Amino acid sequence: MISTSARLLRLVSLLTARPSWTCGELAERMAVTARTVRRDIARLRELGYQVESEPGPWGGYRLRPGARVPPLVLDDEEALAVAVGLREAALSGVLGGDQAALSALLKLRQVLPGRIADRLGAMDTAFVHTTRPDAPQVAPGTLRELAVACLRAERSRLSYRDREGRATVREVDPYRLVHTGRRWYFVARDVARDAWRTFRADRVERIRPTGHPVELVDPPDPALLVSRSIAAGAYPVYVTVRLPLPLEQALRLIPPTVGAHRAEGAGATVVDVGGPDADGLARYLLGLATPLRVLAPDDVREALLRRTRELYEENEDRELYEESEPYEEGESREPYEESREDRADGPGP
Repeated sequence: MISTSARLLRLVSLLTARPSWTCGELAERMAVTARTVRRDIARLRELGYQVESEPGPWGGYRLRPGARVPPLVLDDEEALAVAVGLREAALSGVLGGDQAALSALLKLRQVLPGRIADRLGAMDTAFVHTTRPDAPQVAPGTLRELAVACLRAERSRLSYRDREGRATVREVDPYRLVHTGRRWYFVARDVARDAWRTFRADRVERIRPTGHPVELVDPPDPALLVSRSIAAGAYPVYVTVRLPLPLEQALRLIPPTVGAHRAEGAGATVVDVGGPDADGLARYLLGLATPLRVLAPDDVREALLRRTRELYEENEDRELYEESEPYEEGESREPYEESREDRADGPGP
């Protein structure tokens, strides 16, 4: 028979695993009687756990939503997942500052069982984190303020600097925060322009609620809005291409953050892609390794044809060279050059 303390910890773990349990379900999972379950529930309430009961044959027990649970009980995989998440937050600075995540990680590691601490230590040894000097940093507390503004559904005054560094103050109706993997974007309705906008979180200087509640009507898909906003960024040159692919496949080939897509029938998609110059766009299109047709402009089409000819001529010259090179009878015609995998692994013994 397990001890009372171990049984109480098991009961807390079950209560946090799903919204509600009947007394019979808890008794079965813990291999005890219903009377023992009721007695243990009473002990948890004495310890400060806010356990609610629902009367009736289909009633049961649940932790009050939003209740403060002292202490949090995690199984091995959950504890490891939380530790890894805190580690990544501390290393990446995605929250604008790493002190809170680092402090929480250090506290958690002090109480982790040895078997979990060893696994986390092994991951620390294997993982290497590379910093990105060009990655924008969000000011500490800014993401929290933006998230609170989204939850309040309250018109706010946003102090913001655009890409040119110009400071503006706008009234916005906050909606959502979107993370693209590198940057955080704040999605809100610009009141003066009566239009949905995306704002880079690292350019937000301050957001203040006005006390005016708002009800958002027909809000957009925030992730899609951010993707389209990124794809429609200001580029010197744009190319329009037709892919012989349905929209779903075209989106996998060219992400929505790179191009603006529109279906052309069931089996084709037209995509607009921006780039630094015609030659850069030609290199990108060639790297897609798929049939396509450049609809406009002519200078990108010509750059793509030029690069394709150069590639063809380079390989044609190589073939002629190999055909003219003498070799001994029985000698392999395979190129001497090592494979890419061999070169990556280094020379053999």
